[in-house]
Amino acid sequence: MSPSSRPTLKDVAARAGVSITTVSVVLNKQRDGVRVPESTRDRVQKAAEELGYQPNETARGLRRRSSQAIGFLSDEVTTTPFAVAMLAAAQDEAADNGQLLFTLNIGKSPSQADLQRAVDSLVQHQVSSLVVAHMYHKEVDPIPSLPDSTVFLNCRATSGHFRSIVPDETTAAYTATRELIDNGHRRIAYLDDATGTAASKLRLAGYFQALTEAGITPDPDLHVRVTPLVAGGVRGGELLDLPEDVRPTGVFCFNDRAAMGFYRAVRQRGLSVPNDISVVGFDDQEFIASELDPPLTTMQLPHAGMGKLAIKVLLGQDTSYVAWEPNGDGKVVRMQCPIVRRESVAPPPAAG
Repeated sequence: MSPSSRPTLKDVAARAGVSITTVSVVLNKQRDGVRVPESTRDRVQKAAEELGYQPNETARGLRRRSSQAIGFLSDEVTTTPFAVAMLAAAQDEAADNGQLLFTLNIGKSPSQADLQRAVDSLVQHQVSSLVVAHMYHKEVDPIPSLPDSTVFLNCRATSGHFRSIVPDETTAAYTATRELIDNGHRRIAYLDDATGTAASKLRLAGYFQALTEAGITPDPDLHVRVTPLVAGGVRGGELLDLPEDVRPTGVFCFNDRAAMGFYRAVRQRGLSVPNDISVVGFDDQEFIASELDPPLTTMQLPHAGMGKLAIKVLLGQDTSYVAWEPNGDGKVVRMQCPIVRRESVAPPPAAG
């Protein structure tokens, strides 16, 4: 146990030299049908006191619930259109199973105290289990009071026995880059996210992997970090000012908004997509990807499938159709992102 972590049943069991089950029986004051010698009970109580163990009242509260309600705790999912498909799918799956979904939005950067108050509020509303969701793929340090049954959605828990559901960012970026390679491109740029998100490093790994497998040496000049917004994509247009023999013929953009800005930069220079340069985005964001001229080929985030899976996990339903992998003491599934082919990719222009 680290000095800053909260003592667990496992820590008490190790100190007392008994099983976790015995500790649970003793500290939850169970006696009926369970035989634990008084000397053992005393040893467990002493170990708990020495470690400063406090029972997880949130978990106890959830275990006592028999209501048909699930808590959905998010940063901004419920108030922004970007990832609302996760919430919609979770609501539908819950309703199909006779469950209500109580949603609570707590803002972009909540403190640990804010998170605890939000969890306590959901428990008071009689929820039986919890989903913790984020609008963007993040790595999250769970608050100590969360029960192990909690599911992390579009975020990966960095500790605990939780299950986490995230997009397979690396494979998706690999697929996006391969789409350009398979169309004959060799000079492929990546407009990366300059804000340091979890998705950024994962997508960069997929981009490098695809280039390396194709025998293409990554060019540092073709890896440009920009803000993942329209303005950032416009700034990424500096790639078009490179000499023609080194200028990229294909560009993979961190997201569709950056791709939208890059389209603008292309037009500002009298060029066109895909005749002069091909573009692949990421997200398949509504009202952007399909509405650009030409419509954007992009990687689709599996938000609906992720939201549905989160509820299936909480309800103990079959989830063998996805591949769970170890994640410390917990598990994580990385869901595939399908490519949506439209009209922004073509073979590179012939050398003039």
